[in-house]
Amino acid sequence: MGEAEQPARRRGPYAKSAERRQQIVDEAYRVFATRGYHGSSLREIAAAAGIGLSTLQHHFGGKEDLLLAVLARRDEWGGRVQPPGDEVGGDEAGGDGPAADLPFPDTVIAQARRNEGIPGLIALYSILAAEATAPDHPGHEYFLGRYARMQESYEREFAALAADGRLRDGVDPALAAATVVALWEGIQLQWLYTPERVDAAAALRAYLDLVILPEQPAPR
Repeated sequence: MGEAEQPARRRGPYAKSAERRQQIVDEAYRVFATRGYHGSSLREIAAAAGIGLSTLQHHFGGKEDLLLAVLARRDEWGGRVQPPGDEVGGDEAGGDGPAADLPFPDTVIAQARRNEGIPGLIALYSILAAEATAPDHPGHEYFLGRYARMQESYEREFAALAADGRLRDGVDPALAAATVVALWEGIQLQWLYTPERVDAAAALRAYLDLVILPEQPAPR
C-alpha cells in the first residue's frame, strides 16, 4: 500500500466515530422533540439509534451533554436565511440575527417559512424552551442567551428603521422586538396544533406591516 493511502486509512475510525455520534444526536433530536428532555431517557435514545446504552455513553457522558449537542444541531439546521440562490448558512444560530443580505422583515418571514419545512424543529424548540424556564434545566443558559440575542438584534433593527423614518409614530423599538419574539413563538405553537389552518409567516408579516412604513421610492 502506498504512502498516499495511509492517512485515509488512519482517518477511518475517526470518521466512523463521528458518523455514530451524529446518528445518536439525530435520534436524540427526534426523541426530545416528541417527549422533551425530562420525559426521555438515554436507554430510549440508544434503542432508537439501534445501539446499546454503553455505546451511547462512550460518545456522550450523560443526557446533559447529549442535549447540548442536540441544541447545536438545532442551530445548524435552523441557520440564517440567505437570499434566493445562495446556500443557507449556519453561522448564526436559528435566526437569532437577520441576514445582512435581506431586509429585516423579509428575513423574519423567510426564516419562519424555513422553520416549518424542517421536521421536528419547531416541536423541539417549543418543548425545550418551555422546560428550560427552570434554572436547573441544562438548557436554561442556552435559551436565556438566545432570547437576549434575539431581543438585542431585533431592537437594533427596529431602531435603524426608526432612524430612517420607517417606524410608525409611537412604536418603541424594544417593545416591537419583544412583540416579534412573542408572536413568533406563540404562532408557531399554534401551528403545531393545526398546521393546515395557521400561517406563522403571514401572521408575522401582518404585524411587521402594521409597525413598519413602506419604503419610499427614491426621488428622480
